[in-house]
Amino acid sequence: MENACTNLNQVARAVRLLKIDGFSLTAGMGGDYCLKSIWTVDGYELEVLIYPGTTWVALKLVFLSEARTQWGVRASMACQLVDLSRELEPYHEYGVSETFYHPQDFGALVFMDRNKIPSGYIKDDMLTLRCAITVLKELPAPTIPAEEVITQPSTNLHQHLGELLQSEMGADVTFLVSYESFAAHKYILAARSPVFKAQFFGDMKEKCSARVEIKDMEVAAFRAMLHFIYTDTVPELDRPLEEVTTLAQHLLVAADMYGLERLKLICEIKLCGGITVDTAATTLALAEQHNCSKLKAKCVEFIVSTPAVLEAVLATDGYKHLEASCPLVLTELLKSVHVHLDKS
Repeated sequence: MENACTNLNQVARAVRLLKIDGFSLTAGMGGDYCLKSIWTVDGYELEVLIYPGTTWVALKLVFLSEARTQWGVRASMACQLVDLSRELEPYHEYGVSETFYHPQDFGALVFMDRNKIPSGYIKDDMLTLRCAITVLKELPAPTIPAEEVITQPSTNLHQHLGELLQSEMGADVTFLVSYESFAAHKYILAARSPVFKAQFFGDMKEKCSARVEIKDMEVAAFRAMLHFIYTDTVPELDRPLEEVTTLAQHLLVAADMYGLERLKLICEIKLCGGITVDTAATTLALAEQHNCSKLKAKCVEFIVSTPAVLEAVLATDGYKHLEASCPLVLTELLKSVHVHLDKS
C-alpha cells in the first residue's frame, strides 16, 4: 500500500534580486533615505524598504493591502547577499515573519551590520540581495450547508479585561501615582509581570499591602502600561510619533522596569520610526540604559548621518544629558563619527 501525503497548507512565493548600485555613496544619505520595491504575492501588495544607513543596512517589510480574513495574513521575508558571478555562495539569511491585517502594517526591522558585509559581495560598488517573500495562502473552506455553518467568534478577552479594569470591580490593590490613584487586580498583574508577581506573591513588602505608591513614573505612562497589562494593546501610541515621543520613552522605561518585553519592543519600534535632532540624544541615552540595541543603532546612524545633523544634535540639551548619564556611549559615537568621516 502506497503512503498517502496530504498538503495541509499552501504558500505563495516570489523571489527577486534587489540591487543597490553605488552602495558606498548611500552611506551618507541619512536615516530617512530608503529604497523601495513593491511586490504582489497571492493578490496582496507588499513593499520592501531598504535603509542603507551609515552603520547598518535595515530592511522592512510593509503590508499595503487589507487582509481577506479576520485572522490576518502570515507573511515572511528572507534576504541573502549574493554574488552575481557565482564565485561565492549566498551569504547569511536575514529574515522576519509577521501577521498583517491592515495597510501600512509592518514587520520588525531587520539589521545588517554594514561593516561586516564581506567585500566579495560588493562588485563594482553594487550590493545585490536575493529576497524572497512568502505568503501563507488561505485554503478554500469545505462546502457546508448553510444551516450547519458555525462561525467561531473572535476573541473578546481583551475587551472584557479592559472593562474589568475600568469598572474596578473586585480590585484588591490601589496604586498611587503622583496625584492619581489606579485600582487593579493582583492576580492579573502577577500573571503579566514577573516584577508584580514578586511584589504581591513573593517576599517583598507589598505582599500584604492594598496600597502601593509608584515613584519616578509619569501618570500617563503608568495608565498606558496598566491598560496594556489588561488588554495587550497600546492605543496611545497609534498617534503620530511627534505627538507621543515622550510617552513612548517613558513607557519603554516602565516596560523594562516591570519585565513587559512585548511592550518594551512596541515602544522601541515606535521610537525607531521617527528619530529627530531634538530626540536623538535622549533616545540614545534611553536605548543604552535599557539595552535596546536596535534603537541604539538607529540613533547612532542618524546622529552621524551628516555633519549638519551631528552639529545640531551636539547643541541640544539632550546631548548634555547623554554626556552626564552615559559617558561610555560617547566613545562608541565618536568611533562611528570617525568611520563615517573615513568613508566620506
